Order: sequence, then C-alpha cells, then structure tokens
Amino acid sequence: MDWSMSTTTDCAGCSTTMVGITRANSPTRIRTCSSGWPAPSFLTKTARASTAAELFAYGFALDSSPGEIMATKMAPRSEGISYQELIANDVVPPPETLTLEGIFESPITSVPVSRYSTPEFHAIEMERVWPKVWQMACREEEVPEVGNYLIYEIGPYSILVVRTAEGIVAHHNVCRHRGRRLCDAPGKVSNFICPFHGFSWNIDGSLRGVTSEWDFPHIDKKDFTLTPVLCDTWGGWVFINMDLEAQPLAEFLGVLPEHFAVWSPEDRYIEAHVAKIMGCNWKACQEAFMEAFHVVATHPQILGGIGDENSQYDAWGNVSRAITPNGTPSPHLRFEPTEQEMFDSITMRDLDSESMMQVPEGMTARAFMAEGARAGLQPIVGEDTPISDACVSDSIYYTLFPNFHPWGGYNRIVYRFRPYDNRHDKSIMECYFMSPFAGERPDPAPIHWLAEDEPWTNAPELGMLARVFMQDTFNLPKVQIGLMAAQYDSIVLANYQETKIRHFHHTLEGYISD
Repeated sequence: MDWSMSTTTDCAGCSTTMVGITRANSPTRIRTCSSGWPAPSFLTKTARASTAAELFAYGFALDSSPGEIMATKMAPRSEGISYQELIANDVVPPPETLTLEGIFESPITSVPVSRYSTPEFHAIEMERVWPKVWQMACREEEVPEVGNYLIYEIGPYSILVVRTAEGIVAHHNVCRHRGRRLCDAPGKVSNFICPFHGFSWNIDGSLRGVTSEWDFPHIDKKDFTLTPVLCDTWGGWVFINMDLEAQPLAEFLGVLPEHFAVWSPEDRYIEAHVAKIMGCNWKACQEAFMEAFHVVATHPQILGGIGDENSQYDAWGNVSRAITPNGTPSPHLRFEPTEQEMFDSITMRDLDSESMMQVPEGMTARAFMAEGARAGLQPIVGEDTPISDACVSDSIYYTLFPNFHPWGGYNRIVYRFRPYDNRHDKSIMECYFMSPFAGERPDPAPIHWLAEDEPWTNAPELGMLARVFMQDTFNLPKVQIGLMAAQYDSIVLANYQETKIRHFHHTLEGYISD
C-alpha cells in the first residue's frame, strides 16, 4: 500500500511536529495533534513510502484509528539501522505485535536518589505500592494438586497461594488469633493449623476449628476467615493483589496477553529457577535489565553481534518493552565485523579457540542463527507454527509494572525482582528459564538459591547467561554504594534508551503521589 507523507510546522500548542498522511485512494488527513490543537497548514515536502514501516526511516511513528491516521515526530535515535528496517529483511517475517511501536512521552528525565537509598522511601513503597499492585507469585504447576501451597513474600507481607478444588486462591499467611505466621515452608495440607495455639482453617480460608471454643463466644465463625487476597492467573502465571478493590488482572495486564498469545506462555515449564540475593535496591537491580544502553561498557564482548543502540523501546499502560536485535553489529563499533564474527560474538563462541559453527557463504549471521533455532524448536511447538527470525534471534524483553519481566519470542528468560528481607539496600533477583515442551509437562525445577557472595556461575543450569550476569553483578553493589553516598539529589535518564526506566518511574508516581 502506498502512503503519502507531508510534514507540517510545529504545533503551536505542544511543539509536536505534525505529519499529514494520506493512504492511497483515501484522502483523509489528520486535522489535530495529540493535544487537540489545530494542525497548521501542510508544507510542500512530501515523501513516498511503499509500506507503513518505511515511515520509521523518516523518523515518524504512526498511530492510526478508523478514518484517521496520525503520526508524530519521534525523539532522536541512533543513526544505525532501526529495528523496523532490520526485521523488514528477515527470511521469516515477525508477528504483527513486533511491528508495533508504542511511543512513550513523559517529562521525567531524572529520578530522586532517595528512591534507591533511603529506608523512608522503601516504607512508602511498602505502604502505597506493593499492597496495591498485581504481582507474580508463582507458576500454576508449582501448586499442582489440591492442598499444594506456596508462600510468596514481599517485604513484611507473607501470602499463602494454595490450590483448592475450585481453583487457586490466596490468603495472608497470618493466624487470626494472635498473629503467628501459619506456615513457614511450602507443602501440601488438608487444612492450615497454627503451631501456636492450634486454631485451624480450611484451605479455602474458612474457619475449621477453635481451640477451647467455649472460651471464644464472641467469635463470628462465618467472618473469622483467613484474610483474603485477590488471586488470578494468566499464561500459567499466578498473580496476587492485596487490594480487594483492585482492578481485574485482565485490565492491569493491558496489551500483554495479546502480545504473548502467539508464544503460548501457558505451554512452558520451569526448566530452571535461580534466585540470588543482590547487594542493591530492587529498582537499581531490575533497571540494569531494562535497557541495552549498558552493553557497550558492561558487556563489550558481545558488541560484534548485538544492535544495542539499535534497540526499540515501547510502552503501553502498565507494560513496557524493549527489543534488542541480534545478528547485527553495534553502531558503537569502529569496524565492520564479518558475518562469522557477528555469530561468534553473540553466541560467545569467540571465547573458544576455534569457531564451533561456520556461517555458510552468502548467508547472514542473523539468518543462520534463526535457521538453527527453528530446526530445534519446530518439532516441539509443531510443524504448523510459524517461527520468525525475530522470535528466535532477538532479545524481546517486557516489563509489567512493578517487577515482572517476561521475555517474548522463544527466549526462555523471565525475571522477577523484589526487596530482600524488607530492606531498601538489598534485593532478590530471580531468573526463570521457561521452556516449551512436547508431550507430558515435565516437573518444574526447584528453586536454586545463591547467597549474596556466591557467583552466578555456581548455577550451571543458566549456561552462558551466568557469565553475563557476573558482569552485571560486579556493577550493581557498587551502584548502591555510590547512591548511598551521592552528594546530588537526582540521577539523570536518557530520553530514548532508558524509556523503560522512565516509564517505570512515571507509573510509580501514580502510586506514591499524595
């Protein structure tokens, strides 16, 4: 389809550069900018594009609706090839969701240091954020049978997630009598019995028994349930929310189910689950995994095969996304690597004495990577399931506010970050490998805990990712030390490459503001 694009002068109301776009055989043009101000007269400059994706080459992003098409000038980006230009040349094209661009605009360009360095701000989060948001607690297969329960902890809060005959439910892990935690470890029960005085509750939360019942005539048995917690599922993940008036999970998830539908997260199993105590605030920890900006300095060994500065950053509602292309060189390089060098770099095979796999003559490293991955995946996901180059080659990393980071495509990675032991200066980083399977679902791998001083390489189930984590781990405690001693009020964020971090703090503002 042909598109005609005519730029206009900046809008007088919001300084947004307006764009008039006309589809072939459709004379409709935009009339106002996103703020509602009248669009000024069209200028004469016109560009032709054979596909909508080509508009990105001119530095514009599309937002279309029935009868009207709208575009705004995007923030400056790297001079390297854009992600949309790159995937336009893939052998097997990507799903439609990877061709979308969610432009995020926010005035936030800096973040108070106190958000990372003070127990006072940690207390605000524990009061206004964690009790109010949907958060991933576990996988459905971790509570496979009636009576199986798991304990999810966040700061001072402890939540029982248990499977009943009617489904998975959640309760606060606190005895209604004198406040003792009911359970200290996961397990399987027919009812919950308090170890202190023996009060008991059914797994659905209803009261089962009161010790010396004659001495409690004032208890209303119907109302003396375990304190309920909202519980719902998506994609095989179990989510909880302590706010009984919270919006439904489906609304909170926004675009996430639509984007992940093609990858069927419910049809994955926990191949590995590693958790490590980190010497930094939970936000500082997760923000290291929300951008590719750090690759040039932290992971220079992979620059030959990763388009770090070519990454695309998007946001919709509670969801943000970054897509970092692989099988293409970093714009930071001052030389043009060969296809073999690109392949060896991104697969870390350049650490071997000789390349173990050779990119065929006339084939790109990106296509070679995708071809090999398809061959291994196709028998598992089904011969009729299309597997695009992007879905097996690129790093497609989503964030659901506040702390859930599932990777798209057929990458196995899922991250979760949270405070450790109700502390502002230490956190828990978890990495799941969620793998597709054929036939009967394998049992989930048990969690493998690493101490704060224990290296990621003690988790061989993570493969070469453990070596990459070692580089991140080297930085993060030093980030916390620096923030605790900072003699300035705010850290500063990049306009585009730190979009996901800006989006996070923009969303956070909505919870902590008075």
